[in-house]
Amino acid sequence: MQPQPNLLPGERIDDLLTYELKIIQSSDVFSFSLDAVLLARFAGVPPRGRVLDLCTGNGVVPLLLTTRTNAAIDGVEIQPRLADMAERSVKLNGLEERIRILEADLKTLGLKDGESPYDAVTVNPPYMPVHTGDHKENPHQAMARHEIGCTLEDVAAAASRLVRRGGRVSMVHRPTRLAEIIDALRRHRLEPKRIRFVHPRIGAEANMVLIDALKEGRPEVRTLPPLIVYGGEGRTYTQELLDVFYGSKNELNDFPS
Repeated sequence: MQPQPNLLPGERIDDLLTYELKIIQSSDVFSFSLDAVLLARFAGVPPRGRVLDLCTGNGVVPLLLTTRTNAAIDGVEIQPRLADMAERSVKLNGLEERIRILEADLKTLGLKDGESPYDAVTVNPPYMPVHTGDHKENPHQAMARHEIGCTLEDVAAAASRLVRRGGRVSMVHRPTRLAEIIDALRRHRLEPKRIRFVHPRIGAEANMVLIDALKEGRPEVRTLPPLIVYGGEGRTYTQELLDVFYGSKNELNDFPS
């Protein structure tokens, strides 16, 4: 059994779905949401090699990716408080040999001498430009939601710089910015290959989009079936969401049965 970490005021330890993983969270600072889970279940990741998660927050995506790959995983977070939470969550789960948390700015992050490029990159970036929406008074939440620390352009540039040719870059974002996303990815030699829209319920407008791109890939994109979050009267998860959210499947199928 791993030793219990020292928690800061407002922090708690939550079970991470049903994977016998635990995560340190704080509603005052950062708590993961559905978009991070879907990214970890959608992303194209190799069985081995090296994976990088940008904007890692409290480390939820790297933790979940350990159920899908044996790759070494690096998580990058610019905010010291969140990087510390992520690092303590890694230690809490005894995953120090598989996950490394780096407190760094993705805009200046580079490969060290002797390091090979990553085989895959995942990212759940801030969704909103700085000039839009109401900024949260809490600076941690403001940086998570708004492009204060990095822009979409910064994210695309960093992912392209750090992933190998033929490697994959997977992102979750807002559908309203899809044209910007595709433009930014392509300008940095990242060709979108799979796109899947996430709808809160049947008949509702999509509120998330999952994108998987290939470094220097050929122009050809597949638009996958929509992912519906809530079924019935909109009060319970659909079976596909239950499968990936609560553990019977560790990845989203492109064409679910």
